[in-house]
Amino acid sequence: MERKMKRRKTYRKAKIMVLKQTVIDPIDHLWSFIGAFFGIALIGSLQSITLSSLDNIFLIGSFGASAVLIYGETSSPLSQPRNLVGGHLLSAFIGVLIAKLIPNPELSWLACALAVSLAIVVMQITKTMHPPGGATALIAVIGSAQIKDLGFLYVINPVGIGVLILLITAYITNKFARHRQYPVKQNRK
Repeated sequence: MERKMKRRKTYRKAKIMVLKQTVIDPIDHLWSFIGAFFGIALIGSLQSITLSSLDNIFLIGSFGASAVLIYGETSSPLSQPRNLVGGHLLSAFIGVLIAKLIPNPELSWLACALAVSLAIVVMQITKTMHPPGGATALIAVIGSAQIKDLGFLYVINPVGIGVLILLITAYITNKFARHRQYPVKQNRK
């Protein structure tokens, strides 16, 4: 009987925790939309000037996932500026490095696996874990010839500039929302 009551209590606590994390104030939907819309729109317009329309798939992949984090989950550790910037830039560098070390198309499976797995380890070591960074590393390996021709410039444009646009847009958008704080200030002990 006691065991059954403990399970019920644990279940109730878990249910409350899930509800707290999933129920969002309706105004948050608006701010998430505004931030994501302007962040992605600015990058999209810049991308359309500098890269072919096929390469805009890059924008949908890793930057779209970043937008979910920095505009929809502003308090997540994975959304913070250090993670956003460091995760993308380090992963882009690793992706380009692997693409240059393993240029053989027959070994693209190996290059893809190495780029993503090394990006994860480097993000873990540097405490810059940002899941979309894995896609950024992968794109450096499987991207079009135009992306590959950028070489290490890929780290600066489109990745660095895109991340900077996302970060500035997240900072500005979340300043307008009274109850949101981005970046989240952590208490140092």
